[in-house]
Amino acid sequence: MPYFNYSGYDAKGKNTKGTVEAGSSVQAVDKLTERGIVVVDVKIVEEKKGNVSKQKLLTLENHIFFCRGLASYLKSGLPLAECLKLMSKQVRDKKMKPALEKLLAEVEGGRKFHTALAESGAFRESLWRVAESGEQSGSLISVLEEAADQFKLEDGLKRKIRGAMTYPIVMAVVGVGVVAFMLSYVVPKISELFEDMHQTLPMPTRILLGMSSFLNNYGLWLLIGFLILLLWMKKTGRKFTFPFMKGISEELNLALVMSHISTLLKSGIPLVQALRMASSMDIYKKRWLDAAEMVKAGHRFDKAMEKIGMPEETVAVIRVGEMGGDLSGALNNVSDQCREIAQARMEKVSTLMEPIMVLGLGVSVGFIVLAILTPVFDLAGIVK
Repeated sequence: MPYFNYSGYDAKGKNTKGTVEAGSSVQAVDKLTERGIVVVDVKIVEEKKGNVSKQKLLTLENHIFFCRGLASYLKSGLPLAECLKLMSKQVRDKKMKPALEKLLAEVEGGRKFHTALAESGAFRESLWRVAESGEQSGSLISVLEEAADQFKLEDGLKRKIRGAMTYPIVMAVVGVGVVAFMLSYVVPKISELFEDMHQTLPMPTRILLGMSSFLNNYGLWLLIGFLILLLWMKKTGRKFTFPFMKGISEELNLALVMSHISTLLKSGIPLVQALRMASSMDIYKKRWLDAAEMVKAGHRFDKAMEKIGMPEETVAVIRVGEMGGDLSGALNNVSDQCREIAQARMEKVSTLMEPIMVLGLGVSVGFIVLAILTPVFDLAGIVK
């Protein structure tokens, strides 16, 4: 059996650390609890990284299908191996099918379900951690259903962000395309007429001709630089966000992390471990890791949240839940509040974005038309 390093408090309230042998982290916590130790953190001494497949993680849709399908089959009374066999025959996804077949082979070979999930490399750590807890407590079905709800929430929040950003992105691309076409194709043909006028051109026309000349000379390099930037962002995992979306994204991230921590706590995962696992869902991962270290050092969770910069109203709700012994419920309340705030802001942005983008495109095209027609009208006045 593997060994686990732990830290916590003994019956006298003193900090204690050590190593315990157990079949899983949940069993390790149970053993330590029997000794009168309040566990703060538990971590396996040596992970078997060499056995983990290099297969990429399955999508959120795959995780939702897996959790709900497996929970449904288990409810009908079928053995776990038989459930996995039925699912592997039904699924048509090219990435999910081999993952299920490998999972089935591991379970039929005597592996525990959560161990097979972990070593497959295709499923999220949060899933096999809660599956481990569900196996130990005999509540695997309810744990899978909660995990499915959590993955659905995460998928829904990501869809909302993409939906809110789709319209401004499309309008920006159309606007840039129209302006670029006029500057690179229309304006150069008309500029020959302006050269034959041998007169001082209006300021808007000179600005337009300068922009057209710059685009014709450096447009290709700008496009290459933009493509390189996109490749770099994809490789490094960085994402571009509009300034007006920053507050919305923060609320949605907070809602997702809080809800996930709540689910992990319900499954029996210690708070420190839950914070570390949920940190991967936030672009500001370090703040949750810092909070985990503070809780591990003996700080209350609400104090840790306050130190990493959480809003006072959020800290207040967490403080009440922690002192009342219902931290999981408090985190769910915070998650609901954050989602409601984000939803209201997204509706406001969607309402204002359409007229703003149309106005911006109209002003750009109007400036080009004005810059072209002004010298033409001047020439017509001279001819008269």
